[in-house]
Amino acid sequence: MLLCHVDKMLTLQRVDELNTLTRAKYPIIYIVSWEERRIEDMLRQVAIERRKKLYGWTLTNGIAPLDVVQTQPLDPATRDPLNALDFVAQSQEAAIFVLKDFHPFLDSDRGGTDHPVIIRRLRDITNQLKESRKTLIILSPIRRFPADLEKDITVLDYSLPTLDELEISLDRVVRSAREIAGVQLKMTGDERERVLKAARGLTCIEAENVFAKSLVMGRKLDLSIIIAEKEQLIRRSQVLEYYESVEGFSNVGGLGLAKQWLRKRGMAFSEKARLFGLPEPKGLLLLGVQGAGKSLLAKAVASQWQLPLLRLDLGRVFSELVGSSEQNIRSALRLAENVSPCVLWLDEMEKGLAVSTGSGSSDAGTSARVFGSLLTWMQEKTSPVFMIGTANDISALPPEMLRKGRFDEIFFVDLPQLQERREIFVIHLARRGRDALNYDLNKLAVATEGFSGAEIEQIIIDGLYDAFENERELTTEDLLQNIKSTIPLSQTMESKITALRQWARKHARPASEPPEPQPLLPIRGNGGLRQIELG
Repeated sequence: MLLCHVDKMLTLQRVDELNTLTRAKYPIIYIVSWEERRIEDMLRQVAIERRKKLYGWTLTNGIAPLDVVQTQPLDPATRDPLNALDFVAQSQEAAIFVLKDFHPFLDSDRGGTDHPVIIRRLRDITNQLKESRKTLIILSPIRRFPADLEKDITVLDYSLPTLDELEISLDRVVRSAREIAGVQLKMTGDERERVLKAARGLTCIEAENVFAKSLVMGRKLDLSIIIAEKEQLIRRSQVLEYYESVEGFSNVGGLGLAKQWLRKRGMAFSEKARLFGLPEPKGLLLLGVQGAGKSLLAKAVASQWQLPLLRLDLGRVFSELVGSSEQNIRSALRLAENVSPCVLWLDEMEKGLAVSTGSGSSDAGTSARVFGSLLTWMQEKTSPVFMIGTANDISALPPEMLRKGRFDEIFFVDLPQLQERREIFVIHLARRGRDALNYDLNKLAVATEGFSGAEIEQIIIDGLYDAFENERELTTEDLLQNIKSTIPLSQTMESKITALRQWARKHARPASEPPEPQPLLPIRGNGGLRQIELG
């Protein structure tokens, strides 16, 4: 199994970090994590190396050893948090004491009347801990402590496991399935790596649950089931939305050059690509005409690569509370990194970022700071988050967004060409249960010159309404009639689209292959023989 070298190093670094802090006699260490078992395993390694005892405290059991199997506390009176701190202060052993879920007693709103006494007691024993071989660790899923203790506490965020730790969980589930249910699971190194990376962002407990769920449902590890589990993480966010993408490249008409570019980068998230020297792709920006398929392509990428698709809604980022908008964008980007590898989709980004190009006086610079945080993250991110931005109006985008390094490539999505319009008709007719061979696709494609993919889809829908009203099957004439009565956007906004095309010729890469030259056929008219170009 080829695990990412960085993740293996990170697992070792976490143990070494705890070892170093213990040796340096840091008195109070605050570890943020949901998983007590994983942290206890790390602390056992440290305790063995430092030749120390390991004790744990809970409100229900008091203080009890963690390095031996024992159900009874050393002293039932230590269930009280103050008594537990007294026990730590009076102990003469070289030991590590782990206080689990101690954060409510550090919160002035929840700690009750004992809160000031507990805070004072912690500050009292800090110097005692520095002069002894004792270390106090607070293990909690929530980071919460008062300003009084900021200078005495060292915070370590171990909230999510590394791939190395997820592999241990995977082995535990596979072994259990083999022993209990007789499931013989065989995976190649690449398959194993994809499963573990799909589970990234889950805790070990969540990963074990979804691994077991997948084995129960299909006696195999299904990536789609694992990825769907991440939807629960996204639902808790008020800024990110999880999209259940089912559209593959086969459901996107045209855009051949963009598809080819994306297919090449589909395997770039693997460890094999890392060893080859390839960096993980950052993302791409899709500019172009409304309804030409930019958003559809963004959704198709996630389905094609079997990655979760997250949509960043900039409208939800901004909040009335001071500092909340900046915190919202940081939290959203951190969540995207936690569930990576993933595709992060920023739709119609010019609308969300246009305000940042102004003076910022209307919102005290909040939009500019949010925009700055997004730009910095795009430039400096190291997590495998592939960002796809879509935009219709290039003039409204800040110039900083278009600089090389933010995106790997900028594609211009133009109105579909003749052959692409045929593909779009085939796709949308098939989606509605019609055989495209029953329709004159050439005539329809020629008649929809200047139409976008979204407009072609609407023509088919309108034709279905007409056929349904007359209680008959959809015909080519129904579609041609609706084409005649439709004025495409390329006519109503001709000047804007022309300007956008002129800009794209020099600044963006075409998403579609150039049209093939059409043969010139002779026809006879009043002026004798002349030639016309087909299409």
